[in-house]
This record gives sequence, C-alpha cells and structure tokens, in this order.
Amino acid sequence: MADKFSEVAGKFGKGPKGLATGLKLLAVAGAAAYGVSQSIYTGSKVVNVRLCSIELGERNKIYMQKDFIFVFHGFSILSFMISGQDPEKSLLPTGSKDLQTVNISLRVLSRPSSASLPILHMALGPDYEEKVLPSIVNEVLKSVVAKFNAAQLITMRQQVSQMIRSDLSERAKDFNLILDDVSITDLSFGREYTAAIESKQVAQQEAQRATFIVEQARQERQQRIVYAEDCYESESCLPGSRYTDVEFECQGIRRQD
Repeated sequence: MADKFSEVAGKFGKGPKGLATGLKLLAVAGAAAYGVSQSIYTGSKVVNVRLCSIELGERNKIYMQKDFIFVFHGFSILSFMISGQDPEKSLLPTGSKDLQTVNISLRVLSRPSSASLPILHMALGPDYEEKVLPSIVNEVLKSVVAKFNAAQLITMRQQVSQMIRSDLSERAKDFNLILDDVSITDLSFGREYTAAIESKQVAQQEAQRATFIVEQARQERQQRIVYAEDCYESESCLPGSRYTDVEFECQGIRRQD
C-alpha cells in the first residue's frame, strides 16, 4: 500500500513541492493505519478461539477470547488455536475377548488445557489433535474392548462406553488435553459373526414357531376331549341310554393324547 502511494506521489513530483510532501505523508499515515489494524485482535474477531503468543525472550502468555491484543509483527508470533469446534470421529477395527472382530466408531470432543497452550504449540504445533488423538484413541479402545466378549459388548454397551471415556480422559491428561465428550456412535462385528447371529436368531424363531404349533395342537385335543365328555354326559342322562358311540370317541381321544 505504501508503494502505491509513493508511486502516486512520484507522478505528482513535478507539481508544487507542498503537494508531493503531503502525498508522501498521506502514504506513510495510510501504511501505519493499515499496520495497526492488522495488529489488533479483539474478542469479537476470535470467538471460540484461544490465542497463544510466543514473545521473544521465551516469554509465553495466554490470551483468552475476551482480551484485547496488540501484536508487533516481526517481534511476536501469534498462533490461533481453535478448541472444541469439531469432534474427532474414529472408526477402528479391534478384537474382543473371544477373538471376534469388532468395528467401533468413536466420537471425541476435546480441548487443550489453557495453561499448556504454549507447550502444545511449541512441541506439537497447531495440529496437535491430529497428532495425539488418533494414537491414544486406538490404544485405549483396544485395551478396553479386549476385556469383553462380543455378547457383553452388546448387552453392556453403556458400561463399555463409560470405561472408554474414563481411560481415555486419563490418557489425554498426559498430553494436556481435556475431553468434554466421548461416546460410541456405532458398533458392529465381522461378517462371520454377524451371519452366525442371524442364523441363531432364525433358529430361535423356528423353535418358537414349532413350540406354538405343538401347544396349539394340544389345546385342540383338549377341546375335543371336553366336547366328547359333555356329549357323553348329555347322552347318558337320556332314559334307556347305555354305552354309546360318544364314549368310544372320548376314549379314543384320550389314547391319542
């Protein structure tokens, strides 16, 4: 911007001396105003962002969202470190206690410890989450899932999720990270185990259907016995009636039962 103003001032160099001087002063003032505007940061510009300024002389200072910050370019390094914006989603295959392949999708929402931002920046850089989270998530997930068999992972899903969150939070503290949320979003098994579960469910349904058919037939036979006995009693009440065909039918049903 200053070069453009100087170029314009050069074009008017043949004009009055005061005009050229005024244009040069205007160029300097414009450059200074632009530099100041680019060196000021306020909370309205850095919503949901934490700032880490690494000053010369190994002076580290943390600026929060509400702070008014003035930075001298060339003398300070200003790093914008976004925290808690997008959760980390991981889909990892691992093994259960009974050696079944388990695919677990995990959602992790993390943020850095405010006091440790300079350390994170200098040691890992602004992409610290990409370097730390996948590794510790894989480590904790495998250790927890290996303690349960496939059936327990289904029936005790809430307990498994709580154990993963507890162990992962403790592991993240070693890297100055705070976990706000850890949850299992999906849990599935390998093709062979899934096919075995489906076959077992089909067999259970067939067994229930066969049990229902047997019970239905038993009830029908019982109804026939009751009906035959009622008919026999009604026939035996008639004058002169003796051993009738109804009694034969009743005895035949009992023998079948």
